[in-house]
Amino acid sequence: MSIENTLYERSGSRCELCSSGKDLSVYAVPESPDSPAESCLLICDTCLGQIDQPDKMNANHWRCLNDSMWSQVPAVQVVAWRMLNQLSSEPWAQDLLDVMYLDDEVKAWAEAGLSDEEDTVSTLDSNGTRLEAGDTVTLIKDLDVKGAGFTAKRGTTVKNISLTNNPEHIEGRVNGVRIVLVSKFLKKA
Repeated sequence: MSIENTLYERSGSRCELCSSGKDLSVYAVPESPDSPAESCLLICDTCLGQIDQPDKMNANHWRCLNDSMWSQVPAVQVVAWRMLNQLSSEPWAQDLLDVMYLDDEVKAWAEAGLSDEEDTVSTLDSNGTRLEAGDTVTLIKDLDVKGAGFTAKRGTTVKNISLTNNPEHIEGRVNGVRIVLVSKFLKKA
């Protein structure tokens, strides 16, 4: 049986990510340690186009991962994990990532395929200025600090910031407490 026939049978002639039945094709998941049939999945043109061109990604389309991430097929799990990582700035995607479980081998495969683009995503302030570790920033809005019982006031200076894995967040010390701040509410000093 050919790989394509195997995938059609396994998926029930549906996209293994979004369940669409239109314009299906075989997608070989990069960095696979497995045999060709185990490293491929059947996906629709919409999913394939957004995987190949992440700049044209429609985040709402990927809400389908809420279901497909639980697939027993490692190739589907890997692509779901990678897409959720690309969308981790979306609260719903981060929530799904937090509950998703991958076996060690599958997680190693998923991480091996992360593109170097992730490393080049910059943390930007409200004006689009790139932030670096050690910079000083100023709050442009009053922010309630949950769990600490105070409000960080607009105009507060935060010195010697640290960058996080999420390009939308930084860490800094406000009122003697180390907190995570959203970069869109900051201005580089």
